Formats: sequence, C-alpha cells, structure tokens
Amino acid sequence: MQLVKILTALIVAAVALVSCSNDKSLQRYLVDKQEDDRYLKVDLATSLLQSDDADFSEEEKEILSTIKKVNMVAFPLKNSNASDYEAEKTMVREIIDQEKYKTLSKMKSKDTHITLKYLGEEDAIDEVIVFASNEEKGFGVFRLLCDDMKPGQVLKLMNSIDNGDIDMSKLSGFSDVFDAM
Repeated sequence: MQLVKILTALIVAAVALVSCSNDKSLQRYLVDKQEDDRYLKVDLATSLLQSDDADFSEEEKEILSTIKKVNMVAFPLKNSNASDYEAEKTMVREIIDQEKYKTLSKMKSKDTHITLKYLGEEDAIDEVIVFASNEEKGFGVFRLLCDDMKPGQVLKLMNSIDNGDIDMSKLSGFSDVFDAM
C-alpha cells in the first residue's frame, strides 16, 4: 500500500512538471504588462481598424478575416527609465528568440529595428509578432492573433496600412513612440 502511494505521488509530480512549461510566452508577458503604468496598451478587434473610406479588395477582406485580435504594448523611453527599458527589451527579446517563434523578416528603418516572427505552420500562421525598437523612443510589441494566415498575406496587410485602408488612429499614443517607423 505504501508503494502505491509513493508511485501515485511520483506520477502526479511528473505530470505536474511536464504540464508546467518553463518557456516564457508573449501572451503571458502582454497580460502581465496590462497593469504596468510604464506601458501604453491596446487590445483591439480587427473590425475597429477599418477606416470609413477603406476600399478593400476581396483579397484584403480575406486577409482581415484571418485576424481575430490585435494586442499591443509599447514602452516609451524616457530619461528616467533607461535601465528599465533595457531590462524589458531584453526580456521581450528572450521570449521572441525562443525556437517556437519563427522569423519571418528583420528590417531596419532609420533608427528603428523591426523583427517579424510567427507561430504556427509556414502556410498557416496562427500568430504574427512584430517587435520594433528605437533607442531614442522605446519599443513596441504587436501581436496579431490569426486563423491560418499565409506569409504573403502579412506583406499585403502592411501595404494596406501604407495605403491608409487600415485606420491607425485607434492606436493613439503608439505613433508618438514610433513615428520614425
């Protein structure tokens, strides 16, 4: 009987250890920052991003239909929070540099570094992550929850933003941090 109790305890402990992953997740990071006053935060349904005068093609409508939600946090850099900025930026980098996040693209525009990552399959993306940092303004993390988005659709979505079809006014405050992008 004692052996059964010990074996049961070991099995329960093993299951608990296996189910509790030590991997940090971007979702957990974003949730943790919701109450942090140092951050600008926005969670949006994609329907709120469509501008009134948007003229979406069928393809653009299909792309938007794959996006379920957008989560964003930005850490504006101020003289008084430079050490916090570096620590937080390092923490985000450690999260998105995990093997489960696959790199889609990296680019540099002026003084801003932008990294696009994704979760899911190469032809069926479930989550798109954009990490942008600027050593003078701060950093931002944009997380798009998707339903089987294709990599080419991400680039077309960026073009819709450039064309003004996506209403970026809902992201007030974020442009102050990243007007250099």
